[in-house]
Amino acid sequence: MKTVRRLLYKDILTSIAFVAVAFLALFYFIDVVDELERVGRGGYRLHQALWYCALLLPGHLYVLMPIAVLIGTIYSMARMAQSSEYTILRVSGLGPRRALSLLLGLGLMFAALTFVLGDYLAPYSDRQAHAVRTMARGQTVYGQAGTWLKDRLLTPEGERSYSVQVTAAGPDGRLRQVRLYEFDTRGRLVGQLQAQSATVDDEGVWTMSDVQRSRWQPEPDSGDLQVIEERLDRLQWRSTLTRNVVVAAVRPPSEMSALDLFRYMTHLTDNEQAAQRYEIQFWKKVLYPLACLVMVMLALPFAYLHSRAGGISLKVFGGIMLGISFVLLNNVFTHIGLLQDWTPWLAAATPSAVYFLLSLLAFNWLVRYR
Repeated sequence: MKTVRRLLYKDILTSIAFVAVAFLALFYFIDVVDELERVGRGGYRLHQALWYCALLLPGHLYVLMPIAVLIGTIYSMARMAQSSEYTILRVSGLGPRRALSLLLGLGLMFAALTFVLGDYLAPYSDRQAHAVRTMARGQTVYGQAGTWLKDRLLTPEGERSYSVQVTAAGPDGRLRQVRLYEFDTRGRLVGQLQAQSATVDDEGVWTMSDVQRSRWQPEPDSGDLQVIEERLDRLQWRSTLTRNVVVAAVRPPSEMSALDLFRYMTHLTDNEQAAQRYEIQFWKKVLYPLACLVMVMLALPFAYLHSRAGGISLKVFGGIMLGISFVLLNNVFTHIGLLQDWTPWLAAATPSAVYFLLSLLAFNWLVRYR
């Protein structure tokens, strides 16, 4: 059986690698053509645009991995069926269950690779790509502008709630144009401050620079509110908003790992904010690698199709259509889940579940009854 495993794995891995390289070359060409119109603006050069597009490739590979696994496996299985190699393997004792177990082992390898790509390599590469373009064009803004954060703290004056606005973040990680609003237990505004820049450490300590602070305090005699204003070169504010939470709020969800998404959606839930968008992205990030297992299951029935039931090109075209439909369905269910307020894990798992059932039906029909 080791010989059979080596034969299948070598052929399938070669096919998947060829498909992945072909898709990545196509996406790189499209990205370069799209980026050419920005070359020459603000010191943005051609070699920087080429490097930016190259840094986007791990993210493309993460999205394309299930499709590459499906098309590569279909091509390999269909070619072996056409040359009667798979028929010889079946006569030699390779039953459907054994073949399925061999392909699932290969699918687990690609699932692990997809997880590493989506959780580590692709987010890091995307951040570096946007940092390269931002600095090359002389810009100071990175990530999502106008991000709002909420926090609650127990102070000597009592419980306070805070709303923090981060207008922009620089490529160096410093926050720009930070505004902080402080409210008491009755929801009244009791203080605010504006800082030109700020940094946050892992303990939740905000170090702000060039600060203008205003506080409203009642006068002892009349009880009227008195505005106290002051300017500070440097101010430290301790909160529960750690560096990981702030970075997650500034980054687009596509550049966040599963751990970052989990931390941020937990923070939003604790502060009674809408977290469904990030919950769906979290479950998509967790469940997406399992799509590789579904794809190898969906590709196995093609080995049992007779060579007269269409050539290899027709089967590969069918695999491409299946892969595109999977990506389309995956994105559609994300938006439908947000609009219809579906359970996040259900919205993320439905596309893979649909194709899993489709693979089981095809497997039973072609293998057992045909």
